[in-house]
Amino acid sequence: MRVGFNPNKDKILPPSDFTHQVIVPVYIPHQSDYFKDSLQILQWCLESLFKTSHAKTYFTIINNGSCNEVVEYLNQLHQEYKIQEIIHTTAIGKLNAILKGLTGHQFPLITITDADVLFLNNWQKATYEVFEAFPKAGVVSPVPNPKNLKYYTANLIGTTFFSKSISFRKVVSKGGMAAFAKSIGNVSLYKAIHFEKQLTINKDNVIALVGAGHFVATYKGVGFDLLKQRFSEYSLGGDSVRLLLDKPPTDLGLWRLSTQNNYAYHLGNVKEDWMQEEFDKITFDSAPFECSIENKVYSGILNNFYMRFFSRLIFRKPFWQLYLRYKGLTLEEAKQY
Repeated sequence: MRVGFNPNKDKILPPSDFTHQVIVPVYIPHQSDYFKDSLQILQWCLESLFKTSHAKTYFTIINNGSCNEVVEYLNQLHQEYKIQEIIHTTAIGKLNAILKGLTGHQFPLITITDADVLFLNNWQKATYEVFEAFPKAGVVSPVPNPKNLKYYTANLIGTTFFSKSISFRKVVSKGGMAAFAKSIGNVSLYKAIHFEKQLTINKDNVIALVGAGHFVATYKGVGFDLLKQRFSEYSLGGDSVRLLLDKPPTDLGLWRLSTQNNYAYHLGNVKEDWMQEEFDKITFDSAPFECSIENKVYSGILNNFYMRFFSRLIFRKPFWQLYLRYKGLTLEEAKQY
């Protein structure tokens, strides 16, 4: 039996004090074999986030079927108000865990990151600078990677084809690139030319790299507004990341960019001495600062043309090499890139 009138009925929620959500899916089923160092690496990841993120950052952690030690650690962080939201599930898969973190919120910016990322000072500020300088930016990674140059970037390349703002520049984060290649067990990931020149876009003295990865990236919230798929059949991998995270912003006409400098390290699953050394260098800075972004989309016939037809032409080897030369590479460099 119900007696009286629920005072919350038809009541509008007050505006949130938070402006930026960070979603971290966590899957550590045990602490042996592949996962023997994972709890320590998770601690570096989260503590680096707490030290380097401003006070208006909302942390959502999804425990995706982890062991008791990890659950206790995450619950303690929640009790200490270091994280605002913790979701406990069985092992439902990485992308399904991320979808749970997206549900029930409306943030202008959302960072989605693996649980083995070490965040460095100013990652948030540098990310915001790219969003503010380039209104069409929809995804910004704090880790520059030239191997992502052709990944869902046809709309950016087509839109700026004749623009002088797009050109090759000298690499400024060789150390970060080398560290990433080593962290994924592929030290030969990059060719020599990748360590020398990268395709960039420049506006108002803000320089960003064309393309972005997805192991850590910040998305405009509007990029998920039309997300139709709400379930992934993959535990990890498959085409789920592409369909649920990478394709939707591009369908809306938004660009994929990265910061020119490296502001995060991928740690992998084995701890090394340098990781503690880098963590100890991080200073605490939670001072809030605003990000003025345009949460609008640029989809339409032209964007569809770039993604469906232009991409099939420009990324073919002969045309791609011509484009690379047009933007500043020599003939030999274009062949190597």
